[in-house]
Amino acid sequence: MESKERESSLAKRSRKSATMDMFLANGRSMFLAYDQGLEHGPSKDFNDKNIDPGYIMDIATKGKFNAIVFQKGLAEKYYTGKVPLVLKVNGKAALAQGEPISKQNCSVEYAVSLGAKAIGYTIYLGSQFEADMFQEFGRIQEEAHEAGIPAIAWIYPRGAAVQNDTSREIVSYAARTGLELGADAVKIKYTGDSQSFAWAVKSAGKARVYMSGGPKAPTDQDFLSQVQGAIDAGATGLAVGRNVWQHPDPLKITESLKQIIFQKKKKTEQPVIVQGQA
Repeated sequence: MESKERESSLAKRSRKSATMDMFLANGRSMFLAYDQGLEHGPSKDFNDKNIDPGYIMDIATKGKFNAIVFQKGLAEKYYTGKVPLVLKVNGKAALAQGEPISKQNCSVEYAVSLGAKAIGYTIYLGSQFEADMFQEFGRIQEEAHEAGIPAIAWIYPRGAAVQNDTSREIVSYAARTGLELGADAVKIKYTGDSQSFAWAVKSAGKARVYMSGGPKAPTDQDFLSQVQGAIDAGATGLAVGRNVWQHPDPLKITESLKQIIFQKKKKTEQPVIVQGQA
């Protein structure tokens, strides 16, 4: 009886310590995401420079990102420990057609052994397979909390049932789903304006909200304006990939983003704009 009570007490302490605090600076943070090689394939997003995961790790380190997001194979071979690691524990390739499903490919235990300070898991809300992902994430979230690390949900509405994946209703549903399933943070798409995105942030409750960086924006100004809108709406920060490491000067655009995210630069102020596009 005493043993069971002791185990219960340890589990409760672990759950309490599974917070996003280590990723935050003054309540904000910025992640560098690099799981596109699995999700999209090397021909779509990469060039001769950014196809090298070591190059991405170097950007994360020099840019002082709050986390680097890797799949386990990249973490095994390229993670240096200089930036906190968020390890994606599921993923899918882009070749198969039909309703999307992303299944676990790495255990929480192994993620922790690689140095992960949080795990990431993608859920395709609206897919006919969403229940499978809900169930799997539920188990993984519990395992992560028992290990004392947070669980971050990438929640992307997708499938035949989803007509507009950036509408106010759909994005807020994604945010709320993360909260209901126990995510400590959610990564969601931007709705297109600050007012509607604010409803998504409110819908997420105490779960931290990160705007998904998405594909390379047409101009720096376009992307910086989106990030500004998300921050004005109450987002914790940004999980960005291609809009940084596809940029001709990744560290300079990183500095522009940091001014918006951490210094709370307002739209009425002159932003730092990086000239030139990839």
